[in-house]
Amino acid sequence: MGQSLKEIAQTLRGTNKKVQLIYAFNGVGKTRLSREFKELVSPKSHDDEVEESKMKVLYYNAFTEDLFYWDNDLDADSKRKLKIQPNSFTDWVLKEQGQEANITKYFQHYTNDKLTPNFENDYSEITFSIETGDENSIDNVKISKGEESCFIWCVFFSILKQAIDVLTEHAEPEERETNLFDDLRYIFIDDPVSSLDENHLIELAVNIAELVNKGKKVGIKFILTTHNPLFYNVLYSELNLNSDNTEKKGYCCFLLKKMDDGTFELDGKQGDSNKAFSYHIHIKNIIEDALETGNVSKYHFMLLRNLYEKTACFLDYPKWTYLLPQDGRENYYKRIMHFSSHSSLSNEEVAEPTGPEKETVRILLRYLVENNYYKEEENGTI
Repeated sequence: MGQSLKEIAQTLRGTNKKVQLIYAFNGVGKTRLSREFKELVSPKSHDDEVEESKMKVLYYNAFTEDLFYWDNDLDADSKRKLKIQPNSFTDWVLKEQGQEANITKYFQHYTNDKLTPNFENDYSEITFSIETGDENSIDNVKISKGEESCFIWCVFFSILKQAIDVLTEHAEPEERETNLFDDLRYIFIDDPVSSLDENHLIELAVNIAELVNKGKKVGIKFILTTHNPLFYNVLYSELNLNSDNTEKKGYCCFLLKKMDDGTFELDGKQGDSNKAFSYHIHIKNIIEDALETGNVSKYHFMLLRNLYEKTACFLDYPKWTYLLPQDGRENYYKRIMHFSSHSSLSNEEVAEPTGPEKETVRILLRYLVENNYYKEEENGTI
């Protein structure tokens, strides 16, 4: 019998584990779970000041509008502003701590060193510009959804870092420079900046793990959710969860599954993403379903490349391209890269694949399966 997301949120809150790491495939309900958890631990109050002074949970997901919302000036399309909801946390980080420089540094590191957020003097809104240092600079640019998500994460990361620093540097509340975080008990992070390339994603996971290890020492509990197996694996390793994740001790790593009846199951898992929930098989099934229904898109080229990369890694090939058919290898490589290498942080638009291009997915999946490559996976334990 499955559970509701509210019941799963209660389970997460009721454990004594300091860190809980959850994997869920896209569309299962991670973001809704984060909202259920936040509402369970810190229900909304009509009195905002009371709500903030008793903040027990900080939570991040890319779709929340708790702190930010867009004013795109749709009528004139002349000034696009990211507005900040009035709140004590961003006021403290921006007005008192002056963290806009660090936020800008983080943001440009993950996106583009010329793409610059411009904070209004009262920190109520942000506009964006391309700063080239010459007459080619562009004011008031429209940023992508991925860039927006990245910026909001960078603000949250600054708040998170400052909060943990405040709590760890002074054990006694009266010695702290602010008491905003005195009641903080939980931090829930749902899929931060999933549009990053692999190198930046690994770096981000390592940075989060450092903060988690620091925050655990002052009694903060962390819940981290993701749909990205690489992000999951880096966190699993950096947080050394293997030693505290057993059936006997109680699981701290889970696979969140949605059942046929609309309920959910939080299934305790051991090992990294390959061992725990056969991510490679899930990718293969998604691609096969798309081929069967004729719904192949750019997304499936990315999955196909991911499948080739994982197979190459398992079979100890130095490059995933070595698994492509020798006849036409270069053309196959270019076609996969064309649809799979464009980050959503890019302003470039790539057209949906044509019929012949979609057929490439069928050919290359069949090649991987019918040759010894994928058979070796299925008979082994990738």
